[in-house]
Amino acid sequence: MKAKDRQLAELKSRIAEITPGEALQLQVQGAALIDVREAEEIAQGSPPGAHRLGRGFLELRVEDAIPDFDHPVVVMCNGGTRSLFAADSLARMGYSTLYSMAGGFARWKAEGLPFEQPSRLDASARERYARHLAIPEVGEAGQAKLLASRVLLIGAGGLGCPAAFYLGAAGVGTLGIVDHDVVDRSNLQRQILHAEAKIGMPKVRSARQAIEALNPTIKVETYETRLTSENVEDIFSGYDVVVDGSDNFPTRYLVNDACVKLGIPNVHGSVYRFEGQASVFWPGYGKRRGPCYRCLYPEPPPPEFAPSCMEAGVLGVLPGLIGLIEAVETLKLLLDIGDPLVGRLLCYDALKAEFTELELKPDPECAYCAAGSAFPGYVDYERFCHAA
Repeated sequence: MKAKDRQLAELKSRIAEITPGEALQLQVQGAALIDVREAEEIAQGSPPGAHRLGRGFLELRVEDAIPDFDHPVVVMCNGGTRSLFAADSLARMGYSTLYSMAGGFARWKAEGLPFEQPSRLDASARERYARHLAIPEVGEAGQAKLLASRVLLIGAGGLGCPAAFYLGAAGVGTLGIVDHDVVDRSNLQRQILHAEAKIGMPKVRSARQAIEALNPTIKVETYETRLTSENVEDIFSGYDVVVDGSDNFPTRYLVNDACVKLGIPNVHGSVYRFEGQASVFWPGYGKRRGPCYRCLYPEPPPPEFAPSCMEAGVLGVLPGLIGLIEAVETLKLLLDIGDPLVGRLLCYDALKAEFTELELKPDPECAYCAAGSAFPGYVDYERFCHAA
């Protein structure tokens, strides 16, 4: 008997082998199913919900995917041999309840059990997003999800520029940008998508050029217009997340009201001199119902208490920090990972180098987002904010 055969016989004496049907039943009951085949094999099909870790990186990635060493684990390959060696390696790491699927994916498929063909990235995409692919919470499936996602940015200014630039770099497949303004020299202190040579150019066109130069594989849709009650739903339609980088209250209220009506998460950011804030307004969030923007600000503050950046000034790097927080929150929402800033307001004081988090609760009497309330309609936002 060859050494390989002796080792396989020894492994089979220690590691329980189960049929694909039994593996599926265990998965339904909560067990983790690990597919240790190579990427080229997985591209031909893999059980839904399987952890596709690959044999070469199994020991490096498995603990991130399955941190509980007592959690039941079923290991599968294509024919049932590599899974035995992989299960043995996991046993030596400390995993206590292990099974190897006899016959592997070939038998799973032959028995008519469910499988899916994961979206496959080409070689260029795999190289571009290699650092994402190494993260278990993202991986190839998550990157494919990002590439299929659509994010709308309100404003190509201090907040919108860094958010858009990094979302484009991350591979969000479609970025929409709404802005009616043109590039001014005073913008260049903080609006990093623009440049001296673009002064006078529409901001949406300048932003698109910069993003496409960074990542020509994504689509950038531009809306060179002022956002209004008449066009907001047409523009928002079809987007998964709205990132609000506006710097005025009429637009913030309009964005909020449209997002509430359409059920779209609203990733919010604002800056003032040395201070910034970020939150996610999404009353429809399933894990923890959050407030909308109107729950936090039922009425806009008087203008003298909320001057614009033009009037009050802003530290040039501060919008970069808050805009990147908005980008991080957007990626978390698209990937459905982590704990988004729903029901939380993250405040940053640059002079103190201090973050403070405030809990936000939905207003049960909110006319726009209270449970069971009918959408009251859009208002004259300029008059609403001016009257306050």
